[in-house]
Amino acid sequence: MHLDPQQLQGCFHQWISDIVTLTNGSIIPIDGKTMRHSYDRLSEQSILHVVSAWASDHRLMLGQVKVEDKSNEITAIPALLKLLDISGCIITIDAIGPQTAIAAQIVAQKGDYILRLKANHPTLHQQVKTLFEEALQQDFEGLDVTSDERVDGGHGRRKVHKVWVLPIRVVRKLR
Repeated sequence: MHLDPQQLQGCFHQWISDIVTLTNGSIIPIDGKTMRHSYDRLSEQSILHVVSAWASDHRLMLGQVKVEDKSNEITAIPALLKLLDISGCIITIDAIGPQTAIAAQIVAQKGDYILRLKANHPTLHQQVKTLFEEALQQDFEGLDVTSDERVDGGHGRRKVHKVWVLPIRVVRKLR
């Protein structure tokens, strides 16, 4: 109770920044979560929703920002990114993340990104889907592509994860 929360947060972020600098960056997933049991009927406090950044290599929470009431993760992600030194890091964000402003901010802060694209961006999703369908038919001829496939499972299920990565210049041609 005797600590200034803003000062503690500043010190914590500086410490985390030093760790990331000393270890030459890392992969930083950013994700939103709703805190279970955070709704309080008596005081009419709404459910707490936060966006967090996690340093995968270090197993360390880098920062968290509360999502404002009647808002969403799209507004909280830029605020969280501002708190972090992401230069040389790869930022991953789930399907809410493919926003031009978020990608531009990551690049401006000298980071790289992997943004998951789903049907919640119907035009871009269809364009990328068509690009990959055509590229697969031509075995990615003439394209600088990297791919990986992993198989895992449990509880009687088998999952095959396939990933193809194309440079952003290829995807930009879609626009």
